[in-house]
Amino acid sequence: MNFKQLIAAAAIGVLSISTVSAAAAADKKVVVGYQTDALPSSVAIANGDFAKETGYQIDFRKFNSGAEIFAAIASGDVQIGYVGSSPFAAAASRGLDVKAFYLSSISGVDEALVVRNGSGINTLADLKGKKLAAAPVSTDHYQLLALIKSLGLTEKDVQVFTVPQPEIVASYNRGDIDGGFVWDPALTELKKNGKVLVTSKDVADKGAPTFSAWVATSKFAASDPKFLQSFASVISKYYASFAADNAAWGPDSDNAKALAKLLGGTADQQAAALKNLTLLTPDVQASSAWLGGGDQSGAAKILKDTATFLKTQGKVSEVLPNYGAFVTADALVSASN
Repeated sequence: MNFKQLIAAAAIGVLSISTVSAAAAADKKVVVGYQTDALPSSVAIANGDFAKETGYQIDFRKFNSGAEIFAAIASGDVQIGYVGSSPFAAAASRGLDVKAFYLSSISGVDEALVVRNGSGINTLADLKGKKLAAAPVSTDHYQLLALIKSLGLTEKDVQVFTVPQPEIVASYNRGDIDGGFVWDPALTELKKNGKVLVTSKDVADKGAPTFSAWVATSKFAASDPKFLQSFASVISKYYASFAADNAAWGPDSDNAKALAKLLGGTADQQAAALKNLTLLTPDVQASSAWLGGGDQSGAAKILKDTATFLKTQGKVSEVLPNYGAFVTADALVSASN
């Protein structure tokens, strides 16, 4: 082989290696759906930390509700999503094969029923005959229905409209509805001309707890467990920072500004919204109380209770015997070992 032939062969070899490397990189792609909730980990979406730490090309797509994310998961367009427990229970009951691997938050004051000034609603007893709204099959929708039932009322007594949050804000501002059960940024908008009547925590205390979680398709969870471990570790890092460093998450902080740029609203609003969160540490999440107990785990029980309620409301046709197959602590346990 002469010198020219040697160079040509080497070039072909380099090209082959480059092609293989490019193909490998191209394979490491994932589509992730998120929502407008203020979460410490959303900063990692804004600054690219999720992609950097996992080594994947991540296509982050913003959705208005968990129901929309589950529709995208069902179609194969999204592999990982941030969702609430109510649409999660509905999707699982319909046979969608997904697993919750990280709990973002549990029932707190970051979601609430806000009633409009001038609506005539001052107490829960005033809800009869009123018009309220929530995003379709969201945790807010579930809790609104549960609240109405706890008052001895039905949807014949209280009109409940299920529309996306942007439409709730518009209808509220026009005076077409009397209140909305929402999360930020809609929560902040509605409070400008109204007051919080009841929070998600209040409804949870009445027997209808909820959570929000990151879920992955079971196929992706089985094929890419290291990605989920890395993804979970990034969330935990930001949650730990939020818990330990108040100044880094205040209204003048870079983190609050990054959230405002990504999610909308102002840095002041995002910083205030973060304070309303009820977060769980990774070790608590991995315990049997939440993700680690299989069929008896807290998260699985909430999913079943939610599905049972949704069936009584005609929102789902079937309740599964148990929901342990839809939750896993693997990403949290493996990351800590």
